[in-house]
Amino acid sequence: MLHYKTYEHSTSKEWVTFVHGAGGSSSIWYKQVKEFQKSFNVLLIDLRGHGNSKGMGLKSISKYTFRSVSNDVIEVIDHLKIKSSHFVGISLGTIIIRELAEIRPKIISSMIMGGAILKMNFGSQLLMRAGFILKSLVPYILLYKLFAFVIMPRKKQRESRNLFIREAKKLYQKEFIKWFGLTTTVNPILRLFRSKDPLIPTLYVMGEEDHMFLPSIRMTVSKHTSAMLTVIEDCGHVVNIDKPTIFNGIVIDWIRKNSVAV
Repeated sequence: MLHYKTYEHSTSKEWVTFVHGAGGSSSIWYKQVKEFQKSFNVLLIDLRGHGNSKGMGLKSISKYTFRSVSNDVIEVIDHLKIKSSHFVGISLGTIIIRELAEIRPKIISSMIMGGAILKMNFGSQLLMRAGFILKSLVPYILLYKLFAFVIMPRKKQRESRNLFIREAKKLYQKEFIKWFGLTTTVNPILRLFRSKDPLIPTLYVMGEEDHMFLPSIRMTVSKHTSAMLTVIEDCGHVVNIDKPTIFNGIVIDWIRKNSVAV
């Protein structure tokens, strides 16, 4: 089972589950935990091969799929007997949450998608293609640094960039290659997610300067009746770190408005 950590509230019945992106760990939510645990039960999960899930003796999977890594999360939810939770994700973590909505929609009270990915534009696809070719030829951390600089290029995004690079250094090369393999299957699944409204309350929280992914989110939200979009000014891809106070306020308010626990 994945490594997880819970912060249980004395009276609240609401659960909030945080799902990090590829190369990160649950530590990227350090600017959220204190505020969210004041009002909700909080669940932090380290995805397979990341953070404290590294070396956990998990059942070996030769090739990762979004379905398999999502099932890892479901295993934790079932183990804790959580009937439903609000899910907060960042970057690739939002794809995993959206896949959860396909597998087990009943466990999702609402989805909060930070720095969401719903379409790979030409630049990002070119970057992924180059990475796929080079993934076995160069140290993975060099590729990850390149991706981090492309997605978070500005000086003011240094904290977010450095945090993700630091966490990525904890991965093994073999593990990185497995996660990178997901890029070969991402386009069809993102096409499905753009076309299909999950009919689950969904809040997209995007940075104004997240030019790689924001346009497709705007287009999708205009077509999905269950979705809303909030754009944070002067902010990049990793919204929970770039603008934590604003992010926390927006998400906590959303969860309260979409409370379902009794």
